[in-house]
Amino acid sequence: MKHQQHLSHSRAPASAAVRMPPEWAPHERTWMAFPPANGTFGPPGSESLDRARRSWAVVARTVAAHEPVLMAVSPEDLDEARALLGDAVSLLPMELDDAWIRDSGLTFVHDGEGQVHGVDWTFNGWGAQEWAAWDADRQVGRRMAEHLALPRRESRLVNEGGGFHIDASGTVLLTETVQLDEGRNPGTAKDEVESEIHLQLGTRDAIWLPYGLTRDYEEFGTRGHVDIVASFTESGALLLHRQDNPEHPDYIVTRRLREVLESTFDAAGEALRIIDVPAPQSIRDENNELNDWSYINHYIVNGAVILCAFDDPHDDIASEILAEAYPGRRIEQVDARDIFSFGGGIHCITQQQPRAVSSGLPPYRDPHDALSGAEG
Repeated sequence: MKHQQHLSHSRAPASAAVRMPPEWAPHERTWMAFPPANGTFGPPGSESLDRARRSWAVVARTVAAHEPVLMAVSPEDLDEARALLGDAVSLLPMELDDAWIRDSGLTFVHDGEGQVHGVDWTFNGWGAQEWAAWDADRQVGRRMAEHLALPRRESRLVNEGGGFHIDASGTVLLTETVQLDEGRNPGTAKDEVESEIHLQLGTRDAIWLPYGLTRDYEEFGTRGHVDIVASFTESGALLLHRQDNPEHPDYIVTRRLREVLESTFDAAGEALRIIDVPAPQSIRDENNELNDWSYINHYIVNGAVILCAFDDPHDDIASEILAEAYPGRRIEQVDARDIFSFGGGIHCITQQQPRAVSSGLPPYRDPHDALSGAEG
């Protein structure tokens, strides 16, 4: 990976067209996708596919205790999905290549009247990686919008929902090795990326991380998704992954990322209030390989936070930190080791759909931009 030694920090007028609510705003529902048989999860009937489906189902049922869950399911898997999920989760038949709906699906925003729109980024298998398939997944956003009868804002920017994180003031976190990846947006300048991100999300201030966690640059990684590294919170603090074991390469990475973030400000002009979240004490998985387990990859639902757990002494430490970061919300620990073994975490397999609101937003106006389009 290309390690950059500087921080890019920019300002732009907030888009008058849309505004993405932070994840802790009230949700209408959560979207998920049921793992299909593929090269990641394994062939039909395999132990690994069964393990993935059961792990996804535990997350879905936990979220469903707090808000509705709608699960996209390949038509041939509907019976098995229903058997695992019961009546707690609604199912929507949809062709799928994979099950990381935060990346392949819509990003939901409010228009100027407070109604919900869907931003449909271009999806190309995390930078056209050789192992990935995306013929079906690149259609997921359109099918979600059609099911909901929502306006869909198409973007030619190759981007994934796990590749950015926003706060409530108009700040967005990005990673140079994701949005500027030659496999995603070849030849696209940083200011072009920022312009499109601000247009689609209603943000006005971009903070660029130089890179993500080490394992994310291996064969099956995303090349630096931010949602395993850092996240804004309801309390206004920024949670940052911290690896304390010097035997792990992320020991150096996470300290460098902290140095970068300490020198920047949010869209309100305030210095970031950074809270370190220690990585799990264990640095190796069941196969004795270095892990990238992270508590940052949690998911916020109505009244609760669904926290990745690892049967680790640091699980409860993370719970205490997140309880302060999300006051008044219940912290629900869900074992995420199997999910991480397939390449992601709880945040990666979920996507929030916010409730519509009726006031308090600027009037809707659709700006023109070379990378963008919109359709009803």
